[in-house]
Amino acid sequence: MRKTVNRVLLGLSGLGLIVLGGAVLLGGLDLQRRWGFDVPGWWPFRGPDDVVLGTEGRTRWRDENWWWPVVIAVLAVLLALLLWWLLAQLARHRLGQVLVDSKDGAAARLNGRALEDVIESESQALDGVSRAHVRLTGRRTAPAARVRLLLEPHAEPAETLGQLSRETLAHARDSAGLDRLPSKVRLREVRHRAHRVA
Repeated sequence: MRKTVNRVLLGLSGLGLIVLGGAVLLGGLDLQRRWGFDVPGWWPFRGPDDVVLGTEGRTRWRDENWWWPVVIAVLAVLLALLLWWLLAQLARHRLGQVLVDSKDGAAARLNGRALEDVIESESQALDGVSRAHVRLTGRRTAPAARVRLLLEPHAEPAETLGQLSRETLAHARDSAGLDRLPSKVRLREVRHRAHRVA
């Protein structure tokens, strides 16, 4: 969905910029006079001496009571839409479904959240892991896992990482019928507060 919205917005923005740029060039270079054609009466730029927004256009609605509230409301909505679009670009969306090869010619769909939950529960069962968080990203046919582990102070990071790779992630990959499950793992240590002993 995000890719479609991006393509539509970029396409419309590009089309608008091309039309606006063409209109400015047409008037600024006086092409209609040089090439011998006429522009419609509503055309904003008729020659090199025209301005984008004249005095009449700038002051036309200024004395109306509704003008400034409408301008502020339109700009606020535009700002909100642009911020939403920016945040949508920065957000890492989780994978909703994973396509599983059922070996009978038909593909089954596995709920992405269910696979995340299984990987999380198996990761938390590893020795020295206090808490685990898993998020699936990528495509339905080629998922990738982002794993965050919170380790207890006694945990051996190399051993925990090896177990996670050999057992938990391998089990998830095999059970979903995937050829590969690329993973990024972030390890952090639990920080306990010191308690005063009386």
